[in-house]
Amino acid sequence: MSRIPTPESIKDAPKDSQGFLDDVQIQLGSVPNLFRIISNSPVALEGYLGLNSVLGRGELESETRERIALAVAEINGCGYCLAAHSYLGKNLAGLSDVEMTANRKGRSTDAKADAAVRFAAEIAEKRGQVMNDTINAVKAAGYSNAEIVEIIAHVALNSLTNYMNEALGTEIDFPPIQNLAA
Repeated sequence: MSRIPTPESIKDAPKDSQGFLDDVQIQLGSVPNLFRIISNSPVALEGYLGLNSVLGRGELESETRERIALAVAEINGCGYCLAAHSYLGKNLAGLSDVEMTANRKGRSTDAKADAAVRFAAEIAEKRGQVMNDTINAVKAAGYSNAEIVEIIAHVALNSLTNYMNEALGTEIDFPPIQNLAA
């Protein structure tokens, strides 16, 4: 059970959150608990959805975005996000189980994506305190300056949801995944 109320339905959410949740329902076909618990603050929900939407239009491929989400969720120990992004990684991004396990270990089986995931994992592990060699490695793999900024933004976005879910004890409504450290 979550530590604060998770609205049971869209109509139970604060009025200013309901339109955003309607949009989530249309886009995903359901409203996962993450969105419903964040809806307790309409401005937090709007901010999260806005950043998520804008980054989705960025230069990074959806597969790489999911790889980063898995790496960050594993580092932060977020069961909810591990479950959600394992489901999304497999069913929407088409990632294999082998690839997702590598992502959770901060790597990728794809050479270019490996540089991005390693970079993202280092950002999460070192709270942004990366070395010049780390930036140079991701550049050498072929990532543009815009993509480098987007990788950092995805680490931040995923950390936001990791912290939200862990702090509030969001009930997992995706098939659960065990943390690798367990």
